[in-house]
Amino acid sequence: MFAVLKTGGKQYKVQAGDVLRVEKLAAEAGEKVQFNDILMVGGETLTVGAPLVAGAAVQAEVIAQIKGEKVIHYVKRRRKHSSQRTKGHRQHLTLLRVTDVLATGADKSGVAAATGTADARRSAHETGAAPKADEAPAKPKRAAKAAASKE
Repeated sequence: MFAVLKTGGKQYKVQAGDVLRVEKLAAEAGEKVQFNDILMVGGETLTVGAPLVAGAAVQAEVIAQIKGEKVIHYVKRRRKHSSQRTKGHRQHLTLLRVTDVLATGADKSGVAAATGTADARRSAHETGAAPKADEAPAKPKRAAKAAASKE
């Protein structure tokens, strides 16, 4: 059985036992994650979603958080006032091993849904990482020391 899943703005065709490199997910090595954005499930019968297949999921185990190969970006301007610049970039990736493809019953599996790091930061910010409006902001250490020394 295979499935086409969507994560990190890309689509992957996977089956049980495959190893994937996907955009960084908010999960530690050894955790199980579940992808709920399934576009197609194939096997004995082919099910194509419109746009997603209801109740389908792909479960995977996080092997490691890695970095991709270095990409060099080189810019050179010709002739007068010429300049050049070199920049390098290594993308943060998550290495996964697909453990199971579920055609139905994804909501009852009990495995946490896979979220990207941007989604995790956004939800942490919305759930209370930011100070409340009725709370007084904490005094800077420097101001607290100055007030203590004047007394």
